[in-house]
Amino acid sequence: MRTSPRPKSSSRIWRAILLLLLMVGIGIAGWCRWVYVQIERYASEDMAAPADAIVVFGAAEYDGHPSPVFRSRLDHAESLYSRGIAPLIITLGGGGGDQYSEGAVGREYLIGAGVPASDIIAETESKDTEESSRRVAVIARANGLRRLVVVSDATHLFRIHEICSANGLDVLTSPRPRVQIEGNAGETQRVVHEIVTYTAWRLHLG
Repeated sequence: MRTSPRPKSSSRIWRAILLLLLMVGIGIAGWCRWVYVQIERYASEDMAAPADAIVVFGAAEYDGHPSPVFRSRLDHAESLYSRGIAPLIITLGGGGGDQYSEGAVGREYLIGAGVPASDIIAETESKDTEESSRRVAVIARANGLRRLVVVSDATHLFRIHEICSANGLDVLTSPRPRVQIEGNAGETQRVVHEIVTYTAWRLHLG
């Protein structure tokens, strides 16, 4: 008894599906590679140049004191200010679950470091990078600020630059120095986080 041959159309469909999945996989890998290269480029280059203001993106604070990471960002901003890069510092960040905000804690820390209070603007409401960028744009327009130097973690700067640019800001990036608590595992996690969050932002999934 002869068996009927397997329909050729079914085999073609499966081959087409596998080819499509392969192409999607290659596309995703290529995209991740491109984002990674951009992250590394911004992480390795200090673009600081004369500007209208230095912007410090917030990080954790503990009972009114900046975390080591936040302190490193603030110290770097103070160093740029002392070098005459800009006459104004903007600190960013809302509350972290206690009575303090990152922006206000950053402001007080900089005052303690010798920066005049009149040369600091504290933004104390934003909850994430996108909101911080929008609020910086509002502050910049209100104060006639055209060029900004942004200070944050090295791996964070590409995403900040892109979001700020989308909000009409002219920004230069300047990575903070590494702190002793950081390690290679943390660096890998931060890069993966940035690839995922940048992709989500580009896809308007945030």
